[in-house]
Amino acid sequence: MIFTRLIPFAALLLAALPAKAVDIQEVTTPGGITYWLVEEPSIPIVSLEISFMGGARLNPEGKEGLANMLTALLDEGAGDLDSVAFANTRDDLSARFGFGSGRDAVTVSAQMLVETMEPAAALLASALTAPRFDAPAVERVRAQILSGLAEDETDPQAIAGKAWSAAAFPGHPYGRPESGTTDSVSSLTAEDLRTALPSLINRANATVAIVGAVSPAQASALIDTVLEGVAEGTGFDRPWRKVAPPPGVEIIDFDVPQSTAIFGHAGLKRTDPDFIPAFVMNYILGGGSFNSRLTDEVREKRGLAYSVYAYMSVRDEAGLYLGSVQTSNEGMAESIEVIRAEWAKMAETGLTQDDLDKAKKYLTGAFPLRFDSNAKIASYLVFMQEEDLGIDYLDERNALIEAVTLEAANAAASRVLDPDALSITIVGRPEGLTATR
Repeated sequence: MIFTRLIPFAALLLAALPAKAVDIQEVTTPGGITYWLVEEPSIPIVSLEISFMGGARLNPEGKEGLANMLTALLDEGAGDLDSVAFANTRDDLSARFGFGSGRDAVTVSAQMLVETMEPAAALLASALTAPRFDAPAVERVRAQILSGLAEDETDPQAIAGKAWSAAAFPGHPYGRPESGTTDSVSSLTAEDLRTALPSLINRANATVAIVGAVSPAQASALIDTVLEGVAEGTGFDRPWRKVAPPPGVEIIDFDVPQSTAIFGHAGLKRTDPDFIPAFVMNYILGGGSFNSRLTDEVREKRGLAYSVYAYMSVRDEAGLYLGSVQTSNEGMAESIEVIRAEWAKMAETGLTQDDLDKAKKYLTGAFPLRFDSNAKIASYLVFMQEEDLGIDYLDERNALIEAVTLEAANAAASRVLDPDALSITIVGRPEGLTATR
């Protein structure tokens, strides 16, 4: 496989973290696209990452799943090439393209060889500017999506997630299913896809990064080739919402031997001064796998669940503090009681110095492991730009973690964690629990 040669490049970068991590250049193409570039001339591979802000958030009401279906069809034929011809041409060029849609963005990932990057870039450009949406491809992809939705209808985790989001974000796109519903996906047409293309994929909302064996001039030419024919579009703001998920317990009756719960409440903006201290604190509460208090209390001491966790989720328009647990129907009530108690304990008494030291050691030591391919590095560079973290963030991130004091972590815990505000959605037939909403 050609792309196994990505590994030595990743090793070079891992060796450089967290000191001067990588040399990131900010470059503007002749066509006016500003992007971040990391040059690595030793391996003849280029990774391109583009994020178009918007994603499923732009799906019109009643057309849920539109962005998801559109991105699934971008490599199903473009320009003069039908689905098979497009795939064969891409493979002949030893290129890889990936398209995805999330709550807040449409993403494009591409890996290509330097020797064939010009025709590969032209092929990728055709997918973004002239997708065919041929009827056979549309119906095949529609069937695949509908099959996935049917599976979700029997998946307690998927059911709980959709219900929790619907309750937390009434009247907002975040409250509607990203992949759509059976009715909405069944009704989508090729014309819907063509109409949505310029709003979902446009230059005004594009964030770009390249990592690989290219000079600034070569990288700029590649990007201008890919984006030259893309709609100019209009930028839009990301209005921050004060989310207030309804507290209490919602129970969705489902005949399964194990119940699944999603729980959470409002969280923080990434730019909030308490975000990093809260991030460090969460490693001990619920983010540290077998090192977390939730795992210790729910799994290790009581044997109630195999997995329980909590994490901080930041979306373009809202911040959340979320978690999940899956356990037997008879064990769910006790699991929820223990989770509430640990939530309250952390808010009231916080971390110990030993907790803080463990969290810092893991979070700084594990950080370089995120960069085990140049594609992942390119993706992270896009994330840094979207979140306005600054071009030196790779160098500064571990120092920010190390700078968190016990006082700061505990103050963040006291501010963020609120056991009484926990909004809990349970799918199953939990014993000893009564719905309160």
